[in-house]
Amino acid sequence: MSVTSHDVARLAGVSQATVSRALSDHPKVSARTKHLVREAATQLGYVPSEAGRSLSSGRSRRVGLLVTDLDNQFYAQLIPPAHRELERFGYQLMLHTESVEDAALAERLIAGGLAGVILATATLDSVTPARLHDRSVPFVYFNRTGSFVEADATVVDPVPGYDAAVEHIVASGHRRVAAILGPENTSTGRAREAALRNALRRHGIDLPAHLVRRGGYDTETGDRAMTELLAPDGAPTLVFAANDVVAIGALNAARRAGVVPARDVSIIGFDDLPSARWDIVQLSTIGYDLEAMMRETARLITARLEGSIEAFQSATFPTRYIDRSTVGVVPTAGG
Repeated sequence: MSVTSHDVARLAGVSQATVSRALSDHPKVSARTKHLVREAATQLGYVPSEAGRSLSSGRSRRVGLLVTDLDNQFYAQLIPPAHRELERFGYQLMLHTESVEDAALAERLIAGGLAGVILATATLDSVTPARLHDRSVPFVYFNRTGSFVEADATVVDPVPGYDAAVEHIVASGHRRVAAILGPENTSTGRAREAALRNALRRHGIDLPAHLVRRGGYDTETGDRAMTELLAPDGAPTLVFAANDVVAIGALNAARRAGVVPARDVSIIGFDDLPSARWDIVQLSTIGYDLEAMMRETARLITARLEGSIEAFQSATFPTRYIDRSTVGVVPTAGG
């Protein structure tokens, strides 16, 4: 006869629910109780299974992480901290991508038997949050908020980073500024655009329509937009990119056109991804603690699943400007 969690509970002198929580390293279980349970499990040769945990709790211990695609460098940075934090609370990370239409995507997430979902991609008009809410599947917004459904969220405050970046570029002589903006139907895109325009406006700098391009958060958007912005007549001296991935696409286009970054055109990204710090890139950017943000997101979804929070919570992460090698000084007349 196989050993069960009931056997471990009897030997350790605790409830079966405590056995499950202790073996998943739940923070509300004391160190002494965890030790007793683990000793009992070792003595009996008990190994918990995911199926057993799901059956005993009436739900799975799987949390979905919804991303746009796995080729995007930004999303690759989310997986390790999400996995570590969820595992610490006894949950398993399951990756999902936007490979189908919005409505079908929501049904796929629901049908997957997930305990909860981290939405790392969702437009303001997406039906996924509403469908998850209607089916009582807890979720947390990562790096965004929704228009119609309130939920726990982690967001970035772009204002400090853009304020500092604009202070720096103005001191460096830049007045003809362009921007490659993100999608208008995302809270992230709207917040970054508003913060950038406000920071520029305080210094009397306009962001005219002919120096603005929009697109997705991908290298193709940056490459295409920069190629258009580098037209001989009236090219900008500096370009703000929606994120580092877009900025790297812009750098590629500039170098292909024989334009030297920082000398001929300056570029600033957003996110401070590891690739932005590479010696060959050294991208000036606006950064924040991305790993801490994902850890907090994982903590929020587990707290929601464990019922340890009631009112919706929101955590905001500040930004800072990081000056590297892609922003130069505009030469003065006769200099």
